[in-house]
Amino acid sequence: MKLRAVVFDAVESIRELLAVALRDRGYEVFCYDEPTNCPLYSLDDLCRCTHESACGDLLIIDQHLPHMTGLEFIERQEARGCKGVIQNKALLADSLSTAEQAKARELGCKVFYKPFRFRDFSQWLDSREEQIASNRRSSEVSPSVADIFDPPQRTP
Repeated sequence: MKLRAVVFDAVESIRELLAVALRDRGYEVFCYDEPTNCPLYSLDDLCRCTHESACGDLLIIDQHLPHMTGLEFIERQEARGCKGVIQNKALLADSLSTAEQAKARELGCKVFYKPFRFRDFSQWLDSREEQIASNRRSSEVSPSVADIFDPPQRTP
């Protein structure tokens, strides 16, 4: 089973760069431009994850997104029963306040400050891949949700 990564970044070029790098490593990659595109996201705090297993193996999320920060999204998903492994979450940030740094540590996020060295990111991926069980189960992604994650490629 392919490893699955979910990328949240409002900047299309960054999403594309990360998607290409992850696909080159053999990942199935789903990209969002904002947190409200996540099927679990809703303004209703009673919404709970109904999946038995994780939708993805890695989450890579920018701190500065429309509607909420990356840390707020991670905290909200954790509170709603998201099955993602918190150790496999990376936060991309230009800078973080002392309180945000503490929250990232509390949530177990790896922080990459922009601009980050791709070698460091690749080493983090190596370390995470070693920890992901090859016999893990992943939740299925329905075709309509897959289109949100990874819209069909346009032909020129």
